Amino acid sequence: MQQNTGKIVKVSGPVVIADGLRGAKMYDVVQVSEGKLIGEIIELNEDKATIQVYEETSGIGPGEPVYTTNLPLSVELGPGLIKSIYDGIQRPLDIIFKNEGAFIARGVEAESLNKTIKWDFKPSVKKGDQVSAGDCLGTVPETSIITHRIMVPIGIEGAIESISEGSYKVIDTIAKIKDKSGKVHDVKMLQKWPVRKMRPYQEKMPPKEPLITGQRVIDTFFTIAKGGTACIPGPFGSGKTVVQHQLSKWCNAEIIVFIGCGERGNEMTDVLQEFPELIDPNSGKPLMERTVLIANTSNMPVAAREASVYTGITIAEYYRDMGYNVALMADSTSRWAEAMREISGRLEEMPGEEGYPAYLGTRIASFYERSGRVKCLSSKEQEATISVIGAVSPPGGDLSEPVTQNTLRTVQVYWSLQDKLAYKRHFPAIDWLKSYSLYLDQLSSYFKDEINDNYIQTRTIAMSILQEESELEETVRLVGIDALSKKERLTLDTARAIREDFLHQNAFDEIDTYTSMKKQFLMLDLIIFFHNKAREMIEKEGISNEQLNQLSVKNKIVRSKFISEDDLKEFQKIKDEIEKEIKSLASNNKGKDE
Repeated sequence: MQQNTGKIVKVSGPVVIADGLRGAKMYDVVQVSEGKLIGEIIELNEDKATIQVYEETSGIGPGEPVYTTNLPLSVELGPGLIKSIYDGIQRPLDIIFKNEGAFIARGVEAESLNKTIKWDFKPSVKKGDQVSAGDCLGTVPETSIITHRIMVPIGIEGAIESISEGSYKVIDTIAKIKDKSGKVHDVKMLQKWPVRKMRPYQEKMPPKEPLITGQRVIDTFFTIAKGGTACIPGPFGSGKTVVQHQLSKWCNAEIIVFIGCGERGNEMTDVLQEFPELIDPNSGKPLMERTVLIANTSNMPVAAREASVYTGITIAEYYRDMGYNVALMADSTSRWAEAMREISGRLEEMPGEEGYPAYLGTRIASFYERSGRVKCLSSKEQEATISVIGAVSPPGGDLSEPVTQNTLRTVQVYWSLQDKLAYKRHFPAIDWLKSYSLYLDQLSSYFKDEINDNYIQTRTIAMSILQEESELEETVRLVGIDALSKKERLTLDTARAIREDFLHQNAFDEIDTYTSMKKQFLMLDLIIFFHNKAREMIEKEGISNEQLNQLSVKNKIVRSKFISEDDLKEFQKIKDEIEKEIKSLASNNKGKDE
């Protein structure tokens, strides 16, 4: 609803200054010029307002009107979000494409949720029941695998005066709730929520289980918890987007929100074309049946890029409040920070490091802080999580730049992508020496109880072997491999096995693309078992490294990644063969000595 009108006095790219807007509030949405371009107030000085416009401002000049709505930038929440493709301010790109063509015209409007579709609403409460914010009033089958729970809007509490059942539009009243004061509230399936405001919950709790991704280098070495935060910094071509695609497909979250924030148009085209064709491994249905896409490419207005991450995290919080585990992928937060830098520069704010605004760290932290494992508002005290995984694109791969450093201060998991690994065709190209996870201690009981008692110990031994390999390579470069002892050469052989047979993963192989946590342990345990047995034989019998490498069972260790999840008993058979062949080698060695 338009309350009053101001006039433009200055235009500077996406930043517009208007006066005559006395009474307007920070972050109110406005409509700029007769073209009704969408904008948001980001600075107020008496009756002058500075507005960031989410559309191209060329051709607009002083004297043109600005209309206020007295409402903050909000997203529409309700059935129909899943399978949707939005821009940074929740305009449906597929609808705009049908109506306007391949390019978004200025001032174009499209409803975020379809107001004509009828949804089958089945109530889960009855007249007279006491309900409060977050309680489920009923369900709607949003897709074949996601049930949408219609919740009591935040701020409403009372008794059910009436509740309906049947097919309704999102704008129809499906329930009436009478509060303590006697006021009756009409409840619809459609809700609105300001994107810059965190949705409330009862309590935030520490994580208790990992977000299982099926990627061995992540799950075994650098685990992210459900409700955790991770960042993927890396130079151009190191595979940031590919890793996020793999996580979107395979992680054990029920809802995926993928934000393409300022990425190249061809990358987002791949996402938009591939996601509808990908099959969700858990249900056998298309992956889009549990996915929301937000696409704001680098050629779209820069201000909308700044808003896109808030749009995405608000949608994620909405599904979290229903009790779902949500994984949010932001690709890339560097482009979001660059949008902030451009807007800040046009506002003539005092710049911080490398021209970024002084509040860069605060904004990054507040975004990642909206993740977590929480107790939802619902009186049923259900738990749910949002896991946030953000890609960072440092210029020239320089990890000392401000966006990467401020992100690393906030997140708990760091996956360092290396282009040199990607060029060697080693994927995922995550550097095992530079990456880290701070969740391992919190999740150790899960690994012991759910996977194996020796899980942590096996992982620790493997990591120490990889670190020792790095030190030994320095010696090899200086004086040659002949300077190494048998045990040191064995360490190099085992480290190569961990790198090539365990950490390297083929996304195009039907079996190797995903590995369960149980199989991951068995694979690593097999490599460490051979290492320990071989080391024992070297110490006791003096067996050479060449003899060990010629054992036929070595090839079975290499091929173990292709063992089906249904045939995990094969790992014990390979272990038995290792023991048998090494003993045989030892006895043959003795015979030769005699």
